[in-house]
Amino acid sequence: MTRGGDWRPSASRERLSERAALLARTREFFAARGVLEVDTPLLVNAPASDVHIHCAAVQLGPVPAAGAQPAPSSLLFLHASPEYAMKRLLAAGSGDIYQICHVVRALESGRLHNPEFTLIEWYRLGFSLEALMDEVEALVRELLGRVSAERASERISYRDAFARELALDPFTASDAELAQAAQPLGFAGAGADRDVWLELLMGSLIGPRLGREALTFVHGYPATQAALARLDPREPRAARRFELYCDGIELANGFHELAAPNEQRARFERDNAQRRRLGLPVVPPDERLLAALASGFPDCAGVALGFDRTLMLATGATHIEEVLAFPTARA
Repeated sequence: MTRGGDWRPSASRERLSERAALLARTREFFAARGVLEVDTPLLVNAPASDVHIHCAAVQLGPVPAAGAQPAPSSLLFLHASPEYAMKRLLAAGSGDIYQICHVVRALESGRLHNPEFTLIEWYRLGFSLEALMDEVEALVRELLGRVSAERASERISYRDAFARELALDPFTASDAELAQAAQPLGFAGAGADRDVWLELLMGSLIGPRLGREALTFVHGYPATQAALARLDPREPRAARRFELYCDGIELANGFHELAAPNEQRARFERDNAQRRRLGLPVVPPDERLLAALASGFPDCAGVALGFDRTLMLATGATHIEEVLAFPTARA
């Protein structure tokens, strides 16, 4: 039995109207640039392998009768991003594409997190990472309106962000120095992987300080955090990856996309090795993605923008539930 008011939406009529308006502006933005809108499946055959992303599994089949065993069925997953499927379209010759879709990530809940949320994801052929940052900024300024009107634009390397905010070099600092910097957070991480410290410092100390007076792009993340991005040929310790921050909130994550199938398979295997160390489930690689990369993948850059968080900033909302009709708790 639900509580008396749980049937009502958590977003006001005004916020729902603003949501619709920003979605319309997004489509106008890409239409003006000749970027094709696509629609890929919510149910996918392989989950994300990143240890920080927890995909939701779905067992297809009818609801069993009381006391009966579930019928045999295939295990699928709710996508945490449309990235794999969109890359298959790119390999098949789709050209520039974008998608506005719901994604699901388990174990994410809070002021800025709902397990189900909306991403705007797009890919641009022949774009450098710098050109993609320009386009991301143009769209975000369009969506934020007056909120971004007086904001400057800042682009800072991951290394320089650590130096400025914590007086540390993330590429050369010892594990002990990273642990010392994290001491105010009360994290007991003896023996933790180096990237655990770096991600904790970025997520809890540095990120919340970024984007207060400017739209701040942080680029050149460590190669160990490349995910599906290429490494920087000029600095092999860094990846061709950026994140965008505004008012201390991470809005976007972009890559100069990795096109090498053997390297991508090796990264999937490294993710699974880390999953074993952490006691997390090992996940199958997406063989269809790897086959698409092997068929010939175009040089491109891609990015995912959190639409709900962007809408929060545009409307002055303080909690993600204020911009969602029905958050998961009311679904």
